[in-house]
Amino acid sequence: MKKTALIVINLGTPQAPSSSAIRTFLRKFLSDKRVVKLPRWFWLPILYGLILPFRPKKLVSAYQAIWTTEGSPLESGMKNLVHRIQRPPYEVRYAMSYSQPSLSSVIKKCVMDTSYHRIILIPLYPQYTSSTTGAVFDEISKNLQQNRWIPNLSFIHSYYDHPLYICALAHSVKEFWDKNPKPQRLIMSFHGIPQREVDKGDPYAIHCQTTAEKLAHALGLEKHEWMLVYQSRFGKAPWLQPYCDKTLQSLPPQGITHVHIICPGFAMDCLETLEEIAVTNKKQFLQAGGKSYDYIPALNASEQQCQLITALIEDTLA
Repeated sequence: MKKTALIVINLGTPQAPSSSAIRTFLRKFLSDKRVVKLPRWFWLPILYGLILPFRPKKLVSAYQAIWTTEGSPLESGMKNLVHRIQRPPYEVRYAMSYSQPSLSSVIKKCVMDTSYHRIILIPLYPQYTSSTTGAVFDEISKNLQQNRWIPNLSFIHSYYDHPLYICALAHSVKEFWDKNPKPQRLIMSFHGIPQREVDKGDPYAIHCQTTAEKLAHALGLEKHEWMLVYQSRFGKAPWLQPYCDKTLQSLPPQGITHVHIICPGFAMDCLETLEEIAVTNKKQFLQAGGKSYDYIPALNASEQQCQLITALIEDTLA
């Protein structure tokens, strides 16, 4: 019987909230040429001499703060999502780009099983960028080059404007507002990338802007009721602006002291949402004079996320 395999893909996570596990994860992640595009002769001494010896120790407490009885929130979220969307006629698996189960091992299992006549791959990055979706494609291509048998492949490279994606985001915001007073400003925060990547043709900023505008429209928000920002910048080179942390610090002096923040680019909650956005940035906002700050969780394994992924599969199969 011919079968279809669906592989949902995410970035990855340390296998434990320990310095050694974090170091292993960061080594693989930051060694990817799609993630850090600096010349290897320049970047690798920085990575091995300055980042890997010290950065993991600083992140231990942050990872420990978000760790659950099920382990990493990102990994448990992926497991729950796969469980909820697992149904005939396709078989669902999850894979991680920089941790276990590795994307290469999952692809190898599916390709070796010749009963799979089709493989659908969905990187859970709604907005395309070279350093995430592009890196996934590289890994897939590298692995398939080693095989004589290649099944039919479908690669969903983005879904930033899919109606069910926008509806899912809007539902999560409305559901949150049903239980919490509507804020003065809804802030939509996306992971940043270097400005030079956009200047060279990466469509990421356009995708983020489109998602934000469609979400604002779905919520019926006026221009002064929402804003787009970018988080998690690294290094001294200019990244996409406005920066999330600096923007949050600038709002209270303008009289905007009650905000909600959502991260539409993150399909699953992880360190960047649960620690950076929900804890660190909240502290900065309150210290700047803010009165109320709430983070609206990612879609995770919600019914709306499951409906979205199912729709992406069915669109592809059709």
